[in-house]
Amino acid sequence: MDEDLRAQFLRAMAHTACTVNVITTDGPAGRFGVTVSAMASVSADGPAPVLLVCVHHLSPAAAAIAANGVFCVNVLHSGQAAISDHFAGRVPGADKFACADWETGRTGAPHLASPLAALECRVTLNQRIGTHHVFFGAVEALHFGAEGLPLIYAARAYSRPAALVEA
Repeated sequence: MDEDLRAQFLRAMAHTACTVNVITTDGPAGRFGVTVSAMASVSADGPAPVLLVCVHHLSPAAAAIAANGVFCVNVLHSGQAAISDHFAGRVPGADKFACADWETGRTGAPHLASPLAALECRVTLNQRIGTHHVFFGAVEALHFGAEGLPLIYAARAYSRPAALVEA
């Protein structure tokens, strides 16, 4: 790959804003979790809504999600940056799941006791593209906890959205 193109791509992506999400799984392959910003809605129509998440192929969570066949997207609120840091590996040696209270969902995947939103999914497609697995998931259950604004990642830093005009 052209290194200049890669550098420009990373610079361009730094100008985007994404929600910060902790993707969790549990099952025969074990309990794992990882912080991601690459999560998107695919479709609200059909037998079940579908979303996608991208997980680096070297993350132990990627193999576990593929083997367990389930994952939960925990959308973090603006006061949960510390949870993101734990699951991003920024707190060496820490038990990731000890940083917050968790509940077991319908699919068996853990979800935060107080997320902004949590979406439990069953894997419908797993495609490796470049360095990442793209997992498509059919949503089976949703959970809501804390009210507030989402934690976002933009300009290589945590932030929260601000309304441009009062509602």
